[in-house]
Amino acid sequence: MEMPLHERIAADLRRRIGSGELAVGDPVPSESQLCAQWNASRAPVRQALTSLRAEGMIGGGRGKPAVVRRHTLSQPFETFLSFSSWAAGLGHVPGQRTLEIARRPADADIADALQLDEGTPVVQLLRQRLIDGRPTMLERTTFVEPVGRLLFDFDCDSGSLYAHLGAHGVDMTVARHQIDAVAADETDSELLEVAVGAPLLRERRRASGMDGRPVEYSDDRYRPDMVSFSIENSQQAHPALLRDWRAS
Repeated sequence: MEMPLHERIAADLRRRIGSGELAVGDPVPSESQLCAQWNASRAPVRQALTSLRAEGMIGGGRGKPAVVRRHTLSQPFETFLSFSSWAAGLGHVPGQRTLEIARRPADADIADALQLDEGTPVVQLLRQRLIDGRPTMLERTTFVEPVGRLLFDFDCDSGSLYAHLGAHGVDMTVARHQIDAVAADETDSELLEVAVGAPLLRERRRASGMDGRPVEYSDDRYRPDMVSFSIENSQQAHPALLRDWRAS
């Protein structure tokens, strides 16, 4: 199914902003220009611009032309979980290659992270994640067994795991993130096309349901020349963790 027109317009503007084609401070194309570009009425154009204003990517109004405020995309929780949704929202093409999916006993570290007894069966997934065909992140994810078994009948390269799991009633509404740096091991080196020992950004995440029970633990390793992380906060709101695309 084709995306609605206002979503396509918004995605294209996000792409132009994220790539630097529209720099911070640059004017955003006017409503009339966008109408002409997309052969559209003003309604979907205004809806697209409203979405970007809500995300904080553009500002202006009250008679003033809209301008680019920042390059990063503020992400709702479900978009942060989903690499596919994040990349697509920036106007890029997400991709993935599932290299392994297996049911095995939890080792001590995984058992601690998921609050299980050591040796409890879990489902582990190794995936190479791509943006526009370029290796960007290596994902090592472990699910508790009742959740992970839902993936054995799913084509993990067909789209978002989290959309699939959510459609089956899996609750992952709370997450704890840890960001640090690690040296690339041999697997990272081969699959991310970097040298052994090269620095990588690592995001370790534990996702839980509203009942507090852990569902997923993930060790995701990103190429720092392609992705960065930032924290956005204010006195009025809880901090928001942002994952940013580095145009190159």
